[in-house]
Amino acid sequence: MTSPTPDLLKSALNLHNVTVDDSCINSLVDYCKLLWDWNSRINLTRHTDMNSFVCRDLIDTLQLAKHIQVGSSVLDVGSGGGVPGIPLAILRNDLTVSLAESISKKAKVLASIVQDLELPITVHDARAEKVLKTERFDTLTLRAVASLRKILFWFQLNPKAFGRLLLIKGPRWVAERDEAKLLGLTDNVEITVIDEYPTPGHDSNSVILSVIFGER
Repeated sequence: MTSPTPDLLKSALNLHNVTVDDSCINSLVDYCKLLWDWNSRINLTRHTDMNSFVCRDLIDTLQLAKHIQVGSSVLDVGSGGGVPGIPLAILRNDLTVSLAESISKKAKVLASIVQDLELPITVHDARAEKVLKTERFDTLTLRAVASLRKILFWFQLNPKAFGRLLLIKGPRWVAERDEAKLLGLTDNVEITVIDEYPTPGHDSNSVILSVIFGER
């Protein structure tokens, strides 16, 4: 594994025509250093080179960031290695970002990374459903967490604790929606594709779904 540097990040960004504010470069590199170092001890990510970080983690986060209003409170659900929550906080310092990770050893790593990066992020060592019993957020973000059926089941019980869900999904999202519909989980739920974009190295596009629960 090659150690991340600002020059390597800039090269990967240029290769894929991705634009990031220069003021964010060093923090993103520092995040990669910490994440990849921890990843050698605990499995947090498969994206351990700068090219895959840009192609998957950063592009997803940048697309997501376009759809979050200024000053919003965000809870990243099932944060794992911190994507998209930590890069989102670096790219959008107007947001109040929190992370929810139910696997304690991963939550402790996230807390250590956030502390080392000196980012104002709260890390919850708990399932998001538990966090939502006492806190409210404008937006919940989810990437590679679970099927749409499971997500709708989890969050239908406390829809007033958040404004909407933003889900990053692949092409299987249609089949997942149909499965959820058969189970009645989409009743009075607004599911909208608000973005679709290519991911380098993949034939299919990724989508961002906006999910808003109505009154039940």
